[in-house]
Amino acid sequence: MAFNFPFNPTPQSIPPDDTLLRLRYLENVPVHFHPLNPLSFLLRAARVYPDKIAIAHPNVEHPVYYTFAVWTQRIQNLTYALIKFGINPGDRVAVIAPNSPLIADAHFGVLAARAVLCPINTRLKPHEVTYILEHSGSKLILVDHEYIHLVKGTNIPCIISQDTGRVGDPYETFLSDGRYFGQEKGWQGFPAEADENAPAVLCYTSGTTGRPKGVITTLRGSYLAAIANAHECQCVLFQLVRYDFSKLEFKDQLLILTFLRVLPMFHAAGWTFPWANVFAFATQITLRTVNYTHIWNHFIRSNVTHYCGAPTVQVGVVNDPLARKLPQKVTAVIAGAAPTPHLIAELEKKGINPVHVYGLTLTYGPFTRNYAQPSWPSLTLEQRSKLMARQGHAFATAQEVRVVYTDEKYNDTLVDVPRDGKTLGEIVTSGNIVMKEYFNDPEATMKAFRGGGFRTGDLAVWNPDGTVSILDRSKDIIISGGENASSLAIEQELVTHPHVLEVCVVARQHSKWGERPMAFVTLHPQHVTRWAGRNHEFEKELKEHAKTRLPGFACPEWVEVVPELPKTSTGKILKSEMRKVVAKL
Repeated sequence: MAFNFPFNPTPQSIPPDDTLLRLRYLENVPVHFHPLNPLSFLLRAARVYPDKIAIAHPNVEHPVYYTFAVWTQRIQNLTYALIKFGINPGDRVAVIAPNSPLIADAHFGVLAARAVLCPINTRLKPHEVTYILEHSGSKLILVDHEYIHLVKGTNIPCIISQDTGRVGDPYETFLSDGRYFGQEKGWQGFPAEADENAPAVLCYTSGTTGRPKGVITTLRGSYLAAIANAHECQCVLFQLVRYDFSKLEFKDQLLILTFLRVLPMFHAAGWTFPWANVFAFATQITLRTVNYTHIWNHFIRSNVTHYCGAPTVQVGVVNDPLARKLPQKVTAVIAGAAPTPHLIAELEKKGINPVHVYGLTLTYGPFTRNYAQPSWPSLTLEQRSKLMARQGHAFATAQEVRVVYTDEKYNDTLVDVPRDGKTLGEIVTSGNIVMKEYFNDPEATMKAFRGGGFRTGDLAVWNPDGTVSILDRSKDIIISGGENASSLAIEQELVTHPHVLEVCVVARQHSKWGERPMAFVTLHPQHVTRWAGRNHEFEKELKEHAKTRLPGFACPEWVEVVPELPKTSTGKILKSEMRKVVAKL
């Protein structure tokens, strides 16, 4: 792993020699039980591998590198600093930061203070941030220096990080004050949280159809979702046995799991990977932005084994000039949309193994995975990709994922659809990896849990092999002449054209059919010149291509080639923006 920058942590970041990595024991707790809390992953990692690099933050003006022992001390300092400030159990602490040590610290320090972490998307507008801060009732804001403009005018106290890790940085001063306040009582100064169902994180949804809703998740759910991601998405338990340890020195074994943090930690608490990686003793390399040059430099030089990203991020990865066949296997956890055959092929050519998962902010991020089957290697790429595009089965620590319809005659009872791969229903689930509630919104909570399960709003079919396949969001179904056309299914067929890079399909009003599909398309960089000034011809060709793969009612009536598609901070295409464009046509 090529981390060659000299760096010395601040003196207050160095733990004492006799540090005890244990919270104060709870009284009156049965011997056979302890409340689940992802904070325990951190203390365990510092006990087992104190000198292993936990956080590497290299691509900045002031790079920092923290071992598990040092990082754990810094998080202890943060916890004392929060308590000194006046943060009490249940208080909300907002954090506005890109991937950096600050937000990684907050995922543990806020929980250690028995408060609730409220990570806020850095891509939001100031008025949106203001609404979230007010609605959440946040008592303190931890903010990165590049995003101070988002909190301008707020009366809530802010601690600013210059992202230096050096003495003089306001955030470092905050941590140092915390250590002094703690008087070297260490982790024994903090009582463990007795209630594993206490709130852990308050994340806000995108709010595309109104005000964003606050999603409350718990310590227990965060613990179990993190373990599930470490097992299911990182494939830790299976990947380790594939290495021939006889050919590795012990120091190399400690570097096997290196997670490149591309997915923002503010997005659904980073899909619980801030905790999952620590559970797996992984080194986390933090990138402030999605920079493909940095990504490939780390792939090549830092022995990266895992990363997360939406398909649009993966498209950027495989098309970067530095892209090449990697000497090590890398697992790419993909969510937000299904990977296309072309994307799967390009990733595999680079030695990158795509793992398709599915979930929502309300399910701690991913809660299903499409498990590879023994028959897949014998299939063609297109056959395999269609199977890989399914959302699959539920995680090991989640309840079964179901596809249902609602029987309104019997108190909204949820009834399973036939497992025929044809009958449309809604994906529902329940259990460990489902939010506790919408914050201060019992009516919305009741609606989401109507019938005794969490209603995702995703329309799907249940296949004979037990896997589920999403056809669309309920709001994205195109009703054309009485037929239901899935925008997702149309997109999956249009991207089979070799010149199509990405596509977004939305409904557009039609005088005869009510609605018809309209496709917005971006071209592969190598084909842009070929069609320059001839977009009309390409649009005609793509329509003909669609006719060979789709029923008539699902073929796009209109095709428009665009230079780019609007996306969220995690690279997911914003259909809501394209609907606004269509509404004006």
